[in-house]
Amino acid sequence: MDFRLDFFANPVSGTALKHIVSAGKALADSTLPATTRELVLLRASQINGCGFCVDMHTKDALHAGETPQRLHLVAVWREATVFTDAERAALELAEQGTRIADAAGGVPDEVWANAAKHYDEDELAALVTIIALINALNRLNVITQRPAGDYQPGQFG
Repeated sequence: MDFRLDFFANPVSGTALKHIVSAGKALADSTLPATTRELVLLRASQINGCGFCVDMHTKDALHAGETPQRLHLVAVWREATVFTDAERAALELAEQGTRIADAAGGVPDEVWANAAKHYDEDELAALVTIIALINALNRLNVITQRPAGDYQPGQFG
């Protein structure tokens, strides 16, 4: 399957993409647990139908030690018993932040308050930023029809 535009190779989109990826790497140094970060990245990518990012974040999470069972249940996290209350709050924030157009007024106060019970201000800042970044990356991949399946953990450094 060919994709419409190789935005890594294009000088305009490639430069912008480097900045987006840099922002994401900066968040890796935050106190937000890596497991939570990968769950959020995966859930937003599932919602947005970004096969490339679902492939990437599933493989990265497995490579980092996440269990296949938990990854299989991310799409149905509300009914799954394998997630902590903090992870559930992060997944809800990710869903609401990704489906922002579906809710008049954006993310509900109760969703924010629940996340704030489990994460400090720096972790909330990382969560919000990661949700915004993955939504941008999902859109780049979906618009250009970047295929899924060939990603290797650590491929992008």
